[in-house]
Amino acid sequence: MTHSNDSAWFAPKRFGLGSGLPIAWQGWALLAAHVALIFAGLPLAEHSHAAFAAYAIVVGCTPLPLYAAKTRGGWKWRWGERD
Repeated sequence: MTHSNDSAWFAPKRFGLGSGLPIAWQGWALLAAHVALIFAGLPLAEHSHAAFAAYAIVVGCTPLPLYAAKTRGGWKWRWGERD
């Protein structure tokens, strides 16, 4: 079964909950921007570790609904079976 026409940006994880690796350029772009935004907050760590922790939590969690929406099959617990 081919999935080339769906709008998924991420493959599902085989075990557990969440997204696997990106399978489309949009997924790679989102992941790169997400990591870049987290690293952009590193100067906050020089002033306050608590401020950086708060920044990292907010920036880290904000795009999670988009990751879930763009994962093939959505987020659900998987036990290793193929969908």
